[in-house]
Amino acid sequence: MANEEDDPIIQEIDVFLARSLLEKLYLFQYPIRPASMTYDDVTHLSAKIKPKQQKVELEMAIDTLNPNYCRSKGEQIALNVDGTCTDETSTYSSKLMDKQTFCSSQAASNVSRYAAAVYKKGELHLTPLHGILQLRPSFTYLDKADAKHREREAANEGGDSSQDEAEDDVKQITVRFSRPETEQARQRRVQSYEFLQKRQAEEHWVHLHYYGLKDSRSEHERQYLFSQGHGLAENTELIKSPSEYLMMLMPPSVEEENDKPMAPSNVLSMAQLRTLPLADQIKILMKNVKVMPFANLLSLLGSGTDPTAVLRCVQQVALLVQGNWVVKSDVLYPKDTSSPHSGVPAEVLCRGRDFVMWKFTQDRWVVRKEVAAVTKLCPEDVKDFLEHMSVARINKGWEFMLPYDEDFVKKHPDIVQRQQMLWMGIQAKLEKVYNLLKEHLTPKKQEAQSAHPLLVSGEQRVNMAKAKVKQNYGQLEKELQKQKAEMKSNDTSAKTDVPNIRIKEEPVGVEEPMDTSAHEGLNNGLVNGLHPAQGSMDPVNGHLPEGCIDRVAQELKAFVSSTFKKQFVLTLSELKRLFNLHLASLPPGHTLFSGISDKMLQDMVLDTGCKQILVPFPPQTAASPDELKVYALWEAGDTYDQHRQVLLELFSKNYRVRRNVIQNQLSQECGEDLNKQEVDRVLKVSFCSLW
Repeated sequence: MANEEDDPIIQEIDVFLARSLLEKLYLFQYPIRPASMTYDDVTHLSAKIKPKQQKVELEMAIDTLNPNYCRSKGEQIALNVDGTCTDETSTYSSKLMDKQTFCSSQAASNVSRYAAAVYKKGELHLTPLHGILQLRPSFTYLDKADAKHREREAANEGGDSSQDEAEDDVKQITVRFSRPETEQARQRRVQSYEFLQKRQAEEHWVHLHYYGLKDSRSEHERQYLFSQGHGLAENTELIKSPSEYLMMLMPPSVEEENDKPMAPSNVLSMAQLRTLPLADQIKILMKNVKVMPFANLLSLLGSGTDPTAVLRCVQQVALLVQGNWVVKSDVLYPKDTSSPHSGVPAEVLCRGRDFVMWKFTQDRWVVRKEVAAVTKLCPEDVKDFLEHMSVARINKGWEFMLPYDEDFVKKHPDIVQRQQMLWMGIQAKLEKVYNLLKEHLTPKKQEAQSAHPLLVSGEQRVNMAKAKVKQNYGQLEKELQKQKAEMKSNDTSAKTDVPNIRIKEEPVGVEEPMDTSAHEGLNNGLVNGLHPAQGSMDPVNGHLPEGCIDRVAQELKAFVSSTFKKQFVLTLSELKRLFNLHLASLPPGHTLFSGISDKMLQDMVLDTGCKQILVPFPPQTAASPDELKVYALWEAGDTYDQHRQVLLELFSKNYRVRRNVIQNQLSQECGEDLNKQEVDRVLKVSFCSLW
């Protein structure tokens, strides 16, 4: 209120909206004029416009008598452009550069917020602008000079060869017929720079007549800048509330489509993709990626997407091959399209691609020659089919590009069964079309496995071991009870050893032992990784004699200490993965195969000087409970101990911290002015296993 009292209203001005020149008024922005071209003596020789493009070309006279005009340069430019001869086609008939051409370009694509204002007798009259054009000098006369120079050189060279024109040899002419243009090729051609330039050049120039500033016609047209009627009916746009009036004067800036960079027709950003319906999102993703596991598809669709709805939609555009989803052929090759290589219709292409997909449901390997022999398609089309879903291996064939998704097959047996029925129907159609023989129908799994053994990674071996343990858990429990009964009945002296056996405190139902069995090849003749005949330990379910507990603790402590000295920060999930890999490298009968529970592992981590970092992860995170438990080595004895402790304190308060906050905190706590490279080194050394 105090500011308003200090700034009183001095005068109120009526504002009127003029409509007479609506969509006809342009603002020209001239460049800074040289001293030889002043506002008073400028003469417009000619003017022309292309209305659709809003492109203007003006030709202005230059005052050659001005003392600032360099006559020698003007004569040299005219000589270079027109040469020594002068005719009607000459640009400068006076043999002197006495005129200059200006071409326009749009200064702003959105001029709806700009208007021309005229103030007269206490009234302000506004006329909206239809365009703002910037005029720049045009140097097309230089191109004309180069063209004439090339013509003169060609004429000099052509004089010597005129005698040989009559002795031209007969030349062979090759006639080629162009292929029919596809829709994609047409869209690329229409969006090309050459096509746009051609369309702009096709628009004809409209010649204009220029009227000077003091001409009577200019005076008459200038009167249209004033509102013709001052009644309310003529200015209903200005009868608005203050907020609406401000919105009209300064509308929110919205980026127009013309200002956005032209992207290819097959490219869509993730932000634009999220605005589409779920079915369209899945169709676009599958059409671009072509082969995708279900877990990857869910991650691309964003958090909160219903997996059931995704399963329902993905079955409409893709088929299940080896637990992964492969886009359907009719999605890639719609009806009424053809092959860009051979011109084969889409129906034939879909049958050939379905045959390749069906072959991959039978085996991981496909031979290209076999596909070409059955489908009778050109090699380029067959190669496209195979590149969609497989990778070429030298001297082996084409292998399906993704591993078998066993998790999806186990979680969704109903979807797998439905897809198997679909493949049976597709197989029946392919048998009729291609007259498939028995050698095409029987998979060559045994041959492929014997000739090309599959390489199994450490993580896959751990997953296979976990599945094996869960499958044999009931059988192991029965064997345990049987062994206990035999021990009680066979020898009474065995009772003296009972006090020496220590049973785990945590119950099996609450916290199961970690799955430590590796690949099933390691468990032949073993129970949980140990030979039944071995020594003084009961190898089943982690029951150990008291003398072996210390050895197990020492081995486990050695593993935890060495692991945290290499990687200072680990989640429980990552630590368990490294422990399983460590077990896979141990020989059969090692003490660690007795069964290490999660609680034992976490207690040992805390005993080795590590601390649990309570990172405040967001409640809607998709991470597992083991991934939310973070442990860190508090003191490693190196130069980065203090820096690491500062970082851990920061991440115990927030799970996401900006780099500048980290740099400032390190500088305050450690008393060092660290630069960006040093901060990156501290982060890399401290959190190399997580980030």
